[in-house]
Amino acid sequence: MSYRTVMMYMEIGCFVVCVSGWVLVCSTMPTEIWTWSEVDSIVLTTSNYFSNLWKDCISDSTGVSDCKGIPSMLALNWDIHMCRALIIISIILAFFGSVLVLVGMKCTKVGGSEIVNARVTFAGGMNYLIGGMCSMIAFSYYGNKIRAEFQDPNFKPQKFEIGVGVFIGWGGSTLLVVGGLIYSIFAGWEGCHSSSKRYPDYQFPDAYTVVPTNKSIVSVARTGTSGSRKSGTTSGSRDSSVSGITTTTKTTATNAYV
Repeated sequence: MSYRTVMMYMEIGCFVVCVSGWVLVCSTMPTEIWTWSEVDSIVLTTSNYFSNLWKDCISDSTGVSDCKGIPSMLALNWDIHMCRALIIISIILAFFGSVLVLVGMKCTKVGGSEIVNARVTFAGGMNYLIGGMCSMIAFSYYGNKIRAEFQDPNFKPQKFEIGVGVFIGWGGSTLLVVGGLIYSIFAGWEGCHSSSKRYPDYQFPDAYTVVPTNKSIVSVARTGTSGSRKSGTTSGSRDSSVSGITTTTKTTATNAYV
């Protein structure tokens, strides 16, 4: 099995994981049971109180339930607004992450070259990762707030417990984070590795290496030949001058003897 086939199956698996996490996070918005509490008010009658970020509800043992939306947004605490904003940002980022991953996956053949597909997939993975982190922060803060109020002995109002919506949000956020992290690692490594192959490292030339050319070799040979010719001419002139001096000396000596 080739490397490209393995990467294609990995991208498909991560896409299924991320889309499942996105669906789970979206399903927590209409879920009413983020917090719940059971109160025994009258004999044979039990009231259940539950709520989420948008409304408060109550039901009794007879099966009758009634919900009321939060009347004022400005009257809410800042932490409720923060959780709302983070979850909405997470849903939007995961949606655009799905679009980018669909364009950049190897099995869709939409993006273009391998490098472009890898970079588009990396961008989608980062959207999944950031969206998962945003939703994880929101659900974790909300769950920790419920836990702190429940365990605080000085907290006088009615105490609630963590509902099913928070647990579903934790599961969906985990899937988003895991899938986005795998996308970011493999697609980012492939995109950066491919770009480094296109532009290899520059190698500096050796300043002390001199490669002789044909012209330099011929010039050296000519210089050596001319030098040998000059030395031969000089030695010949020296020999002639010495022989001339010897002849003159012999002639002078003969005339003096006569």
